[in-house]
Amino acid sequence: MSSFVAEPFSLRNFLKSFMLGELFKAMALTGRYALGNKVTIQYPEEKTPRSPRFRGLHALRRYENGEERCIACKLCEAVCPALAIIIESHQRDDGTRRTTRYDIDLVKCIYCGFCEEACPTDSIVMTHILEFHGETRGDLYYTKEMLLAIGDKYEPEIAAARAADAQYR
Repeated sequence: MSSFVAEPFSLRNFLKSFMLGELFKAMALTGRYALGNKVTIQYPEEKTPRSPRFRGLHALRRYENGEERCIACKLCEAVCPALAIIIESHQRDDGTRRTTRYDIDLVKCIYCGFCEEACPTDSIVMTHILEFHGETRGDLYYTKEMLLAIGDKYEPEIAAARAADAQYR
């Protein structure tokens, strides 16, 4: 038993498809946009607005006293689906744990933001920086010192973005 029911023949539908009405409607729409005003952004001088939750280059943050925030809990390393984060740590004399190595391979990174969400101390953050590149694969391998330098340089911007987004977390 077939559930297919054939449509009755309609001369009107046949003529509409034969005269290619949909094709001409599509061509008219294309022509309207092709001949209309163009919206072009002159990129280096003009920037498009970005979402407050844009995920760009990573950065490691410090506390106000200059001590790094990362406590080497390795949650970001565990949650990273691309396995792009490598963390090594050591125990200090006072019993606290800090990282000796914190590397992110940005070639592997998929910029999902899971590392940022998993961090209990708000140490690893994703900045609004999108203009970075590497000419070789090694150029996009960021070490702890490089990530801390980015965090130090952009800390006011990072803190302002985190404060603006705090009500949604």
